Amino acid sequence: MMTRVLVVDDDPVQLRLTAEIANRAGFRPLTATGGEQALSILRDDIKIGAMILDLVMPDLDGMAVMEAMRREGITTPVIIQTANSSLETVISAMRQGAADYFVKPVSPERLVISLRNAMKLDALESAIRAEHARKTGTFTRADMIATAPAMARVLTLCTKAAKSSIPVLIEGETGVGKELIARIIQGTGERAGKPFVTVNCGAIPPNLVESVLFGHKKGAFTGAHADQPGKFAEANGGTLFLDEVGELPLDTQVKLLRALQEGEIEPVGATRAERVNVRVISATNRRLLNLAKSGEFREDLFYRLNVFPIYVPPLRERMEDLPGLMEHFIARFSAEAGKRVLGVSPHAMDLLTGYDWPGNVRQLENTIYRAIVLTDGAFLEPQDFPQVLARAAGQEEALRAVSQTDIPAAPVHIDHAPVRQRYEPVVAPAPDRFLDDTGSLQALTDIERAAIQFAIEHHGGRMSRVARALGIGRSTLYRKLHEYGLAETLISDAA
Repeated sequence: MMTRVLVVDDDPVQLRLTAEIANRAGFRPLTATGGEQALSILRDDIKIGAMILDLVMPDLDGMAVMEAMRREGITTPVIIQTANSSLETVISAMRQGAADYFVKPVSPERLVISLRNAMKLDALESAIRAEHARKTGTFTRADMIATAPAMARVLTLCTKAAKSSIPVLIEGETGVGKELIARIIQGTGERAGKPFVTVNCGAIPPNLVESVLFGHKKGAFTGAHADQPGKFAEANGGTLFLDEVGELPLDTQVKLLRALQEGEIEPVGATRAERVNVRVISATNRRLLNLAKSGEFREDLFYRLNVFPIYVPPLRERMEDLPGLMEHFIARFSAEAGKRVLGVSPHAMDLLTGYDWPGNVRQLENTIYRAIVLTDGAFLEPQDFPQVLARAAGQEEALRAVSQTDIPAAPVHIDHAPVRQRYEPVVAPAPDRFLDDTGSLQALTDIERAAIQFAIEHHGGRMSRVARALGIGRSTLYRKLHEYGLAETLISDAA
């Protein structure tokens, strides 16, 4: 997907020059000739990668544009361009949140470096924030990339599960992010910031499962040279995440049932039970009900774990999240590898969206990591994903694409070098909020409905603030919500 850049300048010559520099560097430029038009474009399109903003414009200057962006929560990175190189101007711009600045005229190399730095800043900051939240036990639904409709119910159930210590069973295919769902439940509940201990039940040797979970006393068995607290004791006061719980041996399942029912554990070799306060969240990539029916899993333990089930859909059913996940992984891995990878090309995006991702998000993560390590370009191409290409187009096509990477089939003389593909700047017309698609004036009810919707989104659904901002009472606001059919949507979002 070609990264879009919004260029804002009231000087048509400068506007064209800056857009062409961005175009040659592989970006897709959009242009605006004033601050109001720029804000309108930003409000309609949150996926713009960065904005190059002139400070001096007749209708709304650059400072006012940045102030409006901050007020409305628009986080698109801003690069300031100015004819005035005074230190005071630069400091004011940076205080308003500008990622970089340059004085006109700017060299193409300087502009491209500035753009690439600004592009990765936003995504990288989000990745760092999410990783910090994960490590500190404060991970919330805002830290997980899950805007697809298929994930709405999952996140709603997470919010409800976080309000109590009810046992939760998370079911889903391998690699869908079951541990992140568990972390959201922990990070938004009363145990936020407390220990979060993960146990992969399928990765522990059967003869050590009991010791790992419940601990052991010195001399309990050969090699037990000292007391060892188990995972339950380690998670005391916090959350214990039992991954692949269906792999537990039947004799260990009995002890787990007692720990859940009585809040007590009995370490191997202990003479008495120990009290623990642990919130248990379990996960499985198989249907636990089927295992219970076949006798591979204790039925009484199944009902104890399955009090609050959450099913996490596979990536192929939430493809709307693919671009966001890719942006996150590209930002993270390109920073780790010390590279400036900005995104994927349109052809590569078509290839990845057409793939069914049997390994889900974990497979996507590993695929992006491999591509980042091996690529030398600013954008990932189909040949950077040979395994996906082999699956989609056949092994011969994958080998052909990879063999052509960076090495021409034959020498190309400078006189016959091919012309690179160019994108003409897209000039977006300034939309009028009071006119419909045909250019006719909208009805007053439509304008009012749109204003109420905007106010609700702007204030994050806090109705008292919405009513105050619109200058009406809350009862009037709720009446209008019902009149315009907005109440049902809000109630379903909050459920």
